[in-house]
Amino acid sequence: MIPTFIEPHWPAPASVLALSTTRLGGYSKAPFDSFNLGAHVEDNASDVALNRKILCRALPPEAAVSWLSQVHGTTVVEAQRDAPMPAADAQWSRTPGLACAILTADCLPVLLCSIKGDVVAAAHAGWRGLQAGVLEATVASMDTNPEQLIAWMGPVIGPIAFEVGAEVRDTFLASAEPSQAAATAACFVLSADHLGRYLADLGGLARVRLRTLGVTRVFGSGCCTYSDRARFFSYRRDGQTGRMASLILLR
Repeated sequence: MIPTFIEPHWPAPASVLALSTTRLGGYSKAPFDSFNLGAHVEDNASDVALNRKILCRALPPEAAVSWLSQVHGTTVVEAQRDAPMPAADAQWSRTPGLACAILTADCLPVLLCSIKGDVVAAAHAGWRGLQAGVLEATVASMDTNPEQLIAWMGPVIGPIAFEVGAEVRDTFLASAEPSQAAATAACFVLSADHLGRYLADLGGLARVRLRTLGVTRVFGSGCCTYSDRARFFSYRRDGQTGRMASLILLR
């Protein structure tokens, strides 16, 4: 099977290439079937290596992928070619041919670029990192006027599936700026199934944070990892599972 990729529908300059993978078209066996790109999930290492080679063939010749050891934090690093994986949850690059990659299986991948096409970044925004400020740190690292940035949010667990405790809502509300309070609260809806729990909209929370920073051109894939079992891995749904990659590079 040939792997399928999701390409953003956004007004990025021609110098920018961005995509998200699905779970289809690789070598991994169940429960990682089949295009698992995560090397940390107890999948067969040789299968993951083959899958990563397939991914590289979808990129321009001589392109390389910078991977991270993601820890649900706010550390942002500059992408590096052939370097040990740093413990970080976002990276940026001004180097052509060097892709910033983020692995997810429910968390929100956010890709950013300047409208001039001279800098790109990728951020891993699970609820912990999102609340702690990973998007704020990523935008700051790009050293560009936020009004000159555009963002795309890849496949993520949708607001009809992501149930959280009241403490998660309280944490977001406590850290929200006054101008964000109402919009942040609107991203949490009481669960009809479990008393005292909420359905959270990760994409909506990211939009609130980005808009406050000045990044107003924000686009989304509209894909829910939890509900689309055929196309996406979902940690919340399956527990042991693979990882998709979202990546962005300058051509």
